[in-house]
Amino acid sequence: MSTETSTTTGILLSDNAAAKVAALLAQEGRDDLNLRVAVQPGGCSGLKYQLYFDDRNLEGDVVREFGNVKVITDKMSDPYLSGATIDFVDTIEKQGFTIDNPNAQGSCACGDSFN
Repeated sequence: MSTETSTTTGILLSDNAAAKVAALLAQEGRDDLNLRVAVQPGGCSGLKYQLYFDDRNLEGDVVREFGNVKVITDKMSDPYLSGATIDFVDTIEKQGFTIDNPNAQGSCACGDSFN
């Protein structure tokens, strides 16, 4: 398992997103969970994002730390997420995590999948 600090070549977590993840983890009451971000086949554009809390460390995982929040990507998803930024928005129109991915050539209207 390799550990890196945030860089422009890996996935990035905005300050807003890191604060929201930390708050959600505090609600869970567990200190063994990390945010796992993965890319899976599916969705209307071919690939979809998955964000969830995970307590596993798998062989080949790439771990990046943003303050007290660890973001883990598996070795297959990491290249798809290189340079992607995860943010958290909370407005009247929208609330939730967003992913700005420079590797995506196109996406669906809902923003949950890309190609």
